[in-house]
Amino acid sequence: MTTINSKIPQGPLTEKWSYYKSHQKLVNPANKRRLDIIVVGTGLAGASAAASLGELGFNVLNFCIQDSPRRAHSIAAQGGINAAKNYQNDGDSVYRLFYDTLKGGDYRAREANVYRLAEVSNGIIDQCVAQGVPFAREYGGLLDNRSFGGAQVSRTFYAKGQTGQQLLLGAYSALSRQVNKGNVKLYTRYEMLDVVIIEGRARGIIARNLVTGKIERFFGHAVVFGTGGYGNTFFLSTNAMGSNGSVAVQAYKKGAYFANPCFAQIHPTCIPVHGEFQSKLTLMSESLRNDGRIWVPKKKEDAEAIRAGKLKPTALKEEDRDYYLERRYPAFGNLVPRDVASRAAKERCDAGFGVGATGLAVYLDFSDAINRLGKSTVEERYGNLFQMYEKIVDDDPYVTPMMIYPAIHYTMGGTWVDYELQTSIPGLFSIGEANFSDHGANRLGASALMQGLADGYFVLPYTIQNYLADQIRVPRMSTDLPEFAEAEKAVEEKIQKLMNIKGKRSVDSLHKELGLVMWDFVGMARTKESLEKAMKRIKEIKKEFWSNVRIPGEGDALNTELEKALRVADFIEIGYLMAIDAYNREESCGGHFREEYQFEDGEALRNDEKFSYVSCWKYTGEDSEPELLKEPLDYEFVVRQQRNYKA
Repeated sequence: MTTINSKIPQGPLTEKWSYYKSHQKLVNPANKRRLDIIVVGTGLAGASAAASLGELGFNVLNFCIQDSPRRAHSIAAQGGINAAKNYQNDGDSVYRLFYDTLKGGDYRAREANVYRLAEVSNGIIDQCVAQGVPFAREYGGLLDNRSFGGAQVSRTFYAKGQTGQQLLLGAYSALSRQVNKGNVKLYTRYEMLDVVIIEGRARGIIARNLVTGKIERFFGHAVVFGTGGYGNTFFLSTNAMGSNGSVAVQAYKKGAYFANPCFAQIHPTCIPVHGEFQSKLTLMSESLRNDGRIWVPKKKEDAEAIRAGKLKPTALKEEDRDYYLERRYPAFGNLVPRDVASRAAKERCDAGFGVGATGLAVYLDFSDAINRLGKSTVEERYGNLFQMYEKIVDDDPYVTPMMIYPAIHYTMGGTWVDYELQTSIPGLFSIGEANFSDHGANRLGASALMQGLADGYFVLPYTIQNYLADQIRVPRMSTDLPEFAEAEKAVEEKIQKLMNIKGKRSVDSLHKELGLVMWDFVGMARTKESLEKAMKRIKEIKKEFWSNVRIPGEGDALNTELEKALRVADFIEIGYLMAIDAYNREESCGGHFREEYQFEDGEALRNDEKFSYVSCWKYTGEDSEPELLKEPLDYEFVVRQQRNYKA
């Protein structure tokens, strides 16, 4: 039986990372110049990793699917980034950030990885301030903080509602410096289509020039990918439309494990779906829950009147409003974790209290905050978010409460990695949202930016050296080797197969069909029956895709439909992995909610005795069921408890 080695260092929890750094192997400066590292992705994780590795003296090849690293989806992050600085003197600490993150993930993450994340968080803020990131400051000039879900302290640093953009500009400036120095070679508008394995190690990639359509080969002593999550499997999500999980699938089919695929996060504050021709959804930052209060009408007849346009929400008296999160979870109120808030919104809407034309919306109301703080203060904190909402919905949120509803936002699952961020393929590393390592079954708000920059700036630059230390005598390999030729041939044959189908269905129509299956059967609430339906339907969609898709244009030229088709083929694979993983995990935890496993009050019912493990799915062939391997989550330092946000 395959044994999974997570390589967690020995010693007390608080000393593991220090012990690792003190005992790891290093590469001296002269030898670093002899080593090539491929970094795929230029979001926060990819850009920070490429910049840091270039600064150390490695030769870095950095691949960007966009025309500029500044267009990575990291730019869309709004609310903030967590760190345990305790500037507010409100009781925060590294341990509390660690514990909140572990608890928020419903005890389905590794202790050691999560503690390391909390431990390096403070360095991220110092790094970004040094880069000139314009974090919000208090009147006296000190960095300001606000609260996010799942915490009772204020530890989130922010730049209005544009935190991701500002952090990405900081990482981009560091990357640009290394590009200018010649340590990093940047390849824009390139998409990785396969990883090349030579004698069991990752030694390069096959990539497609998206402008010319040319397939090219690239060698690296190690390959790193920070290519984000797979939320677009659902078609409608808050992700950028180009976001995809294809590199994770490519790694999976070459032997890397896919971990916890069913752990997908549904964000509670998104602008509701408003039409069948919609192609993506818009996030409204979790930071809005600092001052906004979430409610629905107490009476069904009021909800029906609002849906029919006969009653305005502003006309509803205070005593006729149900602030259901404050009622159910008095200790955390509107700042419960995302999975809890999302399920509560779904429950109210399913019970008939939803608002909006479809009844699938709840209110996020700022009238109290405006009365307490003044409109100008609310505008200072959230002005760009309010402006964005008004442009999309054509309603003034300063006057009328925002309407929000949960939507797919982030994926906690991803490529399995050990403590060193290395996959089960030696020499292949996965960072940021692309891996599974830090968030368990649910990510807390403002922790995605923290993980991406932690991996890129502070973790990978150490751990990759431990791998490369015995590679310094390995010469640069020719891309004419048979392994490169075989990988390129496989990619070309796949493209040709797609182009030759010449069916009747557009790529988008099949993607949308997959998304509906995923949302209806593998979405916020899952059952054994719904997951069985999902697996059956996904197999049917896969068959339809490979027999009836139509891709116009040519395969060896600029072709955006071909790009989409390659990604949708991978989304189909991911969708099946998500469904089978959810089917196998007979419990409810975090973002994975099986309706059969819940307490009487509707809270998630974990089964620690049977399911306290990382599910690692191993590829066994195109027409074979994946094999489930398990990495036990043995907690040494924390006692698992039922999550409680009520007291």
